[in-house]
Amino acid sequence: MRIDKFLKVSRILKRRTVAREAAEAGKISVNGKEVKPSYRLKQGDEVEVAFAAGSLKFRVLGLRETVKKEEAASLYEILP
Repeated sequence: MRIDKFLKVSRILKRRTVAREAAEAGKISVNGKEVKPSYRLKQGDEVEVAFAAGSLKFRVLGLRETVKKEEAASLYEILP
């Protein structure tokens, strides 16, 4: 699954266009490398998203095309 779609489906970012813009600006890295919006995520990848107020680091636990709002957090695990 593409990183921009995963960020939207998991509700880490609100819209896919916001995820695309963040990746193009170099604010998203996977396993320590900056990635493009089309990067293909795999289970176990460690992703870091930089925000204005800090960053969020998480590990991908599952990849699904659609998920209910209540189950979105089950797709990732937040890392310290």
